[in-house]
Amino acid sequence: MFEGSLTALITPMTREGAVDEAAFRDFVNWQIAEGTQGLIPVGTTGESPTLSHAEHDRVVELCVETAGGRVPVIAGAGSNSTAEAIRLTRNAKQAGADAALIVTPYYNKPTQEGLYLHFMAIADAVDLPIIIYNIPPRSVIDMTVATMARLAKHPNIVGVKDATANLARPLHTRAACGPEFCQLSGEDHTAMAFRAAGGHGCISVTSNIAPRLCREMHDAWDLGRMEDAQAIQDRLLPIHDALFAETSPGPVKYAASLLGYGSEHCRLPLAPVGETNKAALRDAMVRAGLLN
Repeated sequence: MFEGSLTALITPMTREGAVDEAAFRDFVNWQIAEGTQGLIPVGTTGESPTLSHAEHDRVVELCVETAGGRVPVIAGAGSNSTAEAIRLTRNAKQAGADAALIVTPYYNKPTQEGLYLHFMAIADAVDLPIIIYNIPPRSVIDMTVATMARLAKHPNIVGVKDATANLARPLHTRAACGPEFCQLSGEDHTAMAFRAAGGHGCISVTSNIAPRLCREMHDAWDLGRMEDAQAIQDRLLPIHDALFAETSPGPVKYAASLLGYGSEHCRLPLAPVGETNKAALRDAMVRAGLLN
């Protein structure tokens, strides 16, 4: 259903911190023109934790309107409140999104049964494909493969964004949920290794600033040109490293600002990126051919 290079979109902002709608539209159009195969607005990279509800809904609507059906839109709709996640998912469906990305509930630390009931409640409430977002470093909890397999039986639960960086996980998920269950890596460093383990693609931070290279890497993989895919991965490695030298999306928003898409501003409590890391990121972009 979803495959290849998908972008976890930043939310461009003005220097005063307001959502920059014009920059966001330009950014979405550029992403599509550069070959990105799917767009994910208002995930963690889109600063969903600090957007108001009205801003969150608006960014989803803008993304769907601008994409105009050219590529799928998987709207961020997660919350640690099941009722709020249902509301966000309903809005995503009303806006015309193709699916919703729903993170495991953070802070609450639900049991595996709590996770199961949370996702089942959302899937029962809204007839929209759901991608489960499993990211233990951010949410503290880890959904087990056994729980994933239970949820995969629901017709609306179609896949997972796996940010565990555990490369045995996609093997076990494929065995438990079947080859049609969509598995998307949430870790740029392991994108190709994840494909080798049975994954279908990557929801990427790096593709915010290197969308064409990321698409070419996945295309090379799909065509069996492993050496070409590895060469691109090697070229992107310093970018991956620099983008995660500080808490994301600080570095990637700075990098996008260098390309002309919004300011580097992130809302508090994210601090501005340090000058040393800015210099390292700019240098990595120049060496990768993204900047002159």
